[in-house]
Amino acid sequence: MIATTPIAGSVATDGYPRFSDREMTDRALRLDAAMAAHGAEHALVYGANRFGSAVGWLTGWPVTREALVVHSPGERDLLLVNFYNHVPNARRMATAAQVDWAGENPIETAIAELRRRGASEATTVAAIGPFAHGAFERLAGFARPVDLNATYTTLRLVKSAEEVEWTRIAAAMTDDAVAAVRGRSAPGTTEAELADAAERAYVARGGTTHIHYFGAASMTEPGVCVPAQWPSTRTLRTGDLLSCEVSAAWWGYSAQLLRSFTVDAEPTALYRELHAVADAAFDAIVARLRPGATASELVDASGVIEDAGYTTRDDLVHGFVGGYLPPVLGSRSRALTAVPEFSFEAGMMVVVQPNVVTLGETAGVQTGELMLVTEDGAEPMHDFERGLLAAGDHQRRGG
Repeated sequence: MIATTPIAGSVATDGYPRFSDREMTDRALRLDAAMAAHGAEHALVYGANRFGSAVGWLTGWPVTREALVVHSPGERDLLLVNFYNHVPNARRMATAAQVDWAGENPIETAIAELRRRGASEATTVAAIGPFAHGAFERLAGFARPVDLNATYTTLRLVKSAEEVEWTRIAAAMTDDAVAAVRGRSAPGTTEAELADAAERAYVARGGTTHIHYFGAASMTEPGVCVPAQWPSTRTLRTGDLLSCEVSAAWWGYSAQLLRSFTVDAEPTALYRELHAVADAAFDAIVARLRPGATASELVDASGVIEDAGYTTRDDLVHGFVGGYLPPVLGSRSRALTAVPEFSFEAGMMVVVQPNVVTLGETAGVQTGELMLVTEDGAEPMHDFERGLLAAGDHQRRGG
């Protein structure tokens, strides 16, 4: 059983896990420095409908309906929350901020606070988050907003020691979820039942669902090359290949594990080869993943996929934890954008996930997991057996 309260410098507050004061102060200071670099005197951070990670990163409140944070260097943050009945819970969790109701017109409430803090039409205000058009337009009518979303993303790339520990909890929950999927995968099982199995592995322990994607097809008559974002009504059948991509989250910190399972049958020659190539690509990429490595190096390492006569459909590598972060890389034959000039640093987290598929995209396998870049190379955040595995009633770390 996984402990439900992280211990690396973090504390529990009124029944909720919370990062240490030192961690939260460091985040605010890093934001202050970014604001100063852009000439911003204040910041307005926005989130709505459970989206907008900067609100939680700065205050500890995961966004529900709508939330805005007025942040000014040297002043206490004001967290404005809707709905009205969500305010008491926010006060229990965002203990360092002043928490109030956002009112009937949240952007007007936030502007009133900015005005109280001395902001005017000549003031530069940093804007972070998925602002609705009307809200951003109103802010622009009051002050001079500067978009700091890209800068905020940069602030999330290198993880602190406490963030790593929270992610380890999510990784262990994710491992258990994939083990549950593996154990539930049998002829007659629906993809909805696989989702149920995954969630039962962590929800009772305080975890939440980031994603669980599944894709199943016959290995002799394939037609699916990548997991789907929404479960279908198809049931698993003898001779299927099931691929999955699962991310359980611990208070906004998500891990990610990708595996492929055969259902009540030995893998066909095609799927053995696809997975062997995927394993080779994974190993080659991870061997290059270290401080100072470039995005181009990782794409070059994945060339074993094309050399074997295959391609990919999913992203090959992407930054993770705190968002879908840079760099987002495709393989040599499926690069949706130019390979960025990007160098890795210790403390970054990336998902390495070579989804090797046939050129016609009728068959494919999925494998991979979240990795932590360390001074010595790349460290897996997960503890789950690798390889093209048989489904069925197995223990988490092996058959």
